[in-house]
Amino acid sequence: MLNRYEPIGIDFHTYLAAAIVGVQHGWPLIYDQNLVAVAQKQLVPDQIAQPFLSPPTDAWLTAPLTPLPYWVAYWIWAAVNLVAFALALGWSSQSSGSERWLYAAAALAPWWVLHAVNLGQVAPLVATGVVLATRFARERNDLAAGLALSLLYLKPNTALLVPPALLVAGRFRAFGSWAVVGALIGVASLVTMGPAGVAAYVGQLRATLPEGASNLTVEGAFGVTGTVATALRVVIAAIALVTAYRLRHSPGLAIAAGAVGSLLVVPYLHGSDLCLFSAAAWIVWEERAGWTWRLPIAAGWLVSVPYINSTSLAIRLNRWTLFEVGLLIALTIAAWWPAGQRVSGLASASGS
Repeated sequence: MLNRYEPIGIDFHTYLAAAIVGVQHGWPLIYDQNLVAVAQKQLVPDQIAQPFLSPPTDAWLTAPLTPLPYWVAYWIWAAVNLVAFALALGWSSQSSGSERWLYAAAALAPWWVLHAVNLGQVAPLVATGVVLATRFARERNDLAAGLALSLLYLKPNTALLVPPALLVAGRFRAFGSWAVVGALIGVASLVTMGPAGVAAYVGQLRATLPEGASNLTVEGAFGVTGTVATALRVVIAAIALVTAYRLRHSPGLAIAAGAVGSLLVVPYLHGSDLCLFSAAAWIVWEERAGWTWRLPIAAGWLVSVPYINSTSLAIRLNRWTLFEVGLLIALTIAAWWPAGQRVSGLASASGS
């Protein structure tokens, strides 16, 4: 949930602290949590210091902001994240005029977008990459689609099924360009951080998850654990990828299936990561003009606005997982429904 008392920019100040450690002490040390904690306290003395568990890409991206006063750097970062997501939604829309910006505003309205900006999270940039990839894939510019998906490397766990969804949908160049960028990032990590720095990052992945990291996962939503949770993740991933294959004539819907499937299978999520859910719902809104699709999405956007979330009508955090399940089920039914297949085929034919 959005917490009005949560320190502003607390995740950004962790990214920036890691960048400061990299600039001042060397990039191999950005996972030295003692150094990162000291840098965080120097940046904002009254905020808690938290471990830097993110990929090195987050520290690299914030490094140009290190010479600036902290609050100037934060507001620049927050503005860039929000504006990038908004412009991606508007530019990628199939609508025209003010209508496209109305839909963009609806996708930005849920509390989790404000929450992500408040924290200084990279989640809006991950959603931006997914939205841009949708337009590029729709236009059969698969190389650009893969490059847009490179924003997923800022937080790979959030949208891990999106590239495989494009792969099974037959967009091999999109997957290939995304994979090439990933390989280049891996090489850059090895060069800048060395084997010890890379090993330190891998070690962080085994660290204890922060409090609340399981609320939006299958464990938090359904109360399952261990083998049952693993089996459920395998089933969900398989459903998402089969659905993406069946919807391959509509790359946007294939991406949406991968996005929702990702949110349901990853073991580590926070409320800000629901920015990807906004992107998936917006994609479906754009691809399916009928009110049987748009009415539930509009209702979901309405009940997720910050005002509702601040009242007794607020939906518990782990209940949003049920909304994700509902959207994935709807996409799966559409993938196997004969009428849906005819519509997808006609859309593919008109776009070719």
